[in-house]
Amino acid sequence: MEVILKKDVQNIGEAGDIVNVKDGYARNFLLPQNFAEIATKGAKENREKNLARIKAKQEKLHAEALETAKKIEELGTIEFSAKAGESGKLFGAITTKKLAEEIKAKTGIEIDRKTISLDAPINKLGSFNMQIKLTSKVKASLGVNVSASEVLKEEVVEVEETEE
Repeated sequence: MEVILKKDVQNIGEAGDIVNVKDGYARNFLLPQNFAEIATKGAKENREKNLARIKAKQEKLHAEALETAKKIEELGTIEFSAKAGESGKLFGAITTKKLAEEIKAKTGIEIDRKTISLDAPINKLGSFNMQIKLTSKVKASLGVNVSASEVLKEEVVEVEETEE
């Protein structure tokens, strides 16, 4: 089915693009979520009239995303301290939600936790990298250092076998 995208859709296209997608994807996701409209003759003519407005809006969003990325990357690294065991494994983990909250606290910029991707789960002490996808073309990188606020002794629990 041929549709005109109203908003950017990851791995499909940007707003204003005419794309071919499977019928079920269009009917069950793109159209109900108002991400696209069916590419009829009238819709295509309307798209041509509004293309300049759509492109100007995209350029404005791109410029804002670049500015946001610059502010985020100026942080360099974010420091966290958490309880850890003797082997360096954390009790719990540093989640993307915590990372987003820390970025908001330091910069005032609200980041959706779903846009943050980590190389590996943050569940031990050390340095990690994260990518924040602001738009389809703009990404910001940020380092995360995790240190121990408290080192707790890890106990090994032995299970005794009982005879039955």
